[in-house]
Amino acid sequence: MGERDHWAAVFLRRGRRLVIPGLKDLLLRSSAAVTRVMGPLVFLERAPHVVLGERVSIEAPGGERRRGQVIEISERYVVVQVLESTAGLDNRDTVVHFSEDVARVSLAPGILGRRFSGTGDPIDGIPAPVPEKRVPVTGVPINPVRRDVPTACIQTGMSAIDVMNTLVRGQKLPIFSGAGLPAKEIAAQVLRHATVAGESEKFAVVFAAIGITHRDAAYYEEVIEETGALSNAVVYLNLADDPTIERLLTPRVALTAAEYLAFDRGMNVLVILTDMTNYCEVLREIAAAREEVPGRRGYPGYLYTDLATIYERAGRIAGRPGSVTQLPILTMPDDDMTHPIADLTGYITEGQIVLSRELHRRGVFPPIDVLPSLSRLMKRGIGPGKTREDHGPVADQLYALYARGRELRRLEAIVGEAGLSEEDRQVLGFAEAFEREFVGQGGANRTVEESLAIGWRLLQTVQRERLVRLSDALIDRYGGRQE
Repeated sequence: MGERDHWAAVFLRRGRRLVIPGLKDLLLRSSAAVTRVMGPLVFLERAPHVVLGERVSIEAPGGERRRGQVIEISERYVVVQVLESTAGLDNRDTVVHFSEDVARVSLAPGILGRRFSGTGDPIDGIPAPVPEKRVPVTGVPINPVRRDVPTACIQTGMSAIDVMNTLVRGQKLPIFSGAGLPAKEIAAQVLRHATVAGESEKFAVVFAAIGITHRDAAYYEEVIEETGALSNAVVYLNLADDPTIERLLTPRVALTAAEYLAFDRGMNVLVILTDMTNYCEVLREIAAAREEVPGRRGYPGYLYTDLATIYERAGRIAGRPGSVTQLPILTMPDDDMTHPIADLTGYITEGQIVLSRELHRRGVFPPIDVLPSLSRLMKRGIGPGKTREDHGPVADQLYALYARGRELRRLEAIVGEAGLSEEDRQVLGFAEAFEREFVGQGGANRTVEESLAIGWRLLQTVQRERLVRLSDALIDRYGGRQE
């Protein structure tokens, strides 16, 4: 053996000597000693040439290896987030080994129909598919010049979304839920029924669960198996008892898989992320461990930027088939839409679907409140050649009458039903029927045409003079009325 094979470097660590054989230029950055362990973070000194986002292997005093990732580099410190438990790590005998590569995920057509952990490892008892490519989980931003305008809708099977707040391919449309509201049931219904009209063979769902309980995970798996949706889906599960830091990788791994299916395989991909609140809580935990100056309610000041790196990965590329559409779900603490998570999410995304606690108490499912809900790209995905020519006017008319009915409901509580005119009582009855029959559909799967038909039937209960947002031609053609 020559000098190249026998050269050794000596590292001093708190009075101890660690001798590692190898090449001098590699040893300058191949490993480093730990100086401090704080929560899920490990702090290092004297670790030159480290890359931000680099994968590392943490060697515990007993020789056990754990995974980690570099999240901060300064002149003095390198901060590593440990993707597993930090129990047993110390600042005396723990060593961090650098891989010279960032976190990547293996991708192949065989990922469809599979279940993976939050870091992309198979958990269904089947060997990992032979990778076609290995891609960094951070993804590559879509060139703004090549970013195409979303112009076609995805049918979720829910009238309150498909007619009133249409989800458009390439859009990011979050669902704002509250503690105890049936967000998981709504996500399961989307898993069952979501399709792209006329292109079902090119449609796929990527489902990413972030910090959910074993009970919720079993519920989702049961839904997927019962409906046979797994053959057209990829599932990434990060459970509540998994390492919390793993939750930071789960949405990025899922979106990397979605981008591969969309832009390499030409599929229209719907990404369901639940629950983004758990993701943000981990960001706050890490910021506290790093002793950062807290922002609103203790969340880091870069929460907006970090969420944008996830949400902005939705979209379409001009001239290429496929799209990535996001339906993230988040739980609003105390049902507060001004909470930083919901507030910043609303700034980044193109609207929101808001769940109502009042409708839920009254047994309406899905309890979607259409008044504060909004899809900013809806007008681009509906109309002649996309859904139907009456889609937009019917949605506007339903919204206007329901908003008036909600106002009359408050007025009725003050003056009583006898204080309302006959026309007002008619609108009030429309609002009740709208919630019960249009929004409340149970587990039924409705096409856009079926939802529009229900909308027209409800509009027939109102005097024609009140249908100011519908033309006479549309009323005569779809309303089933004569002058």
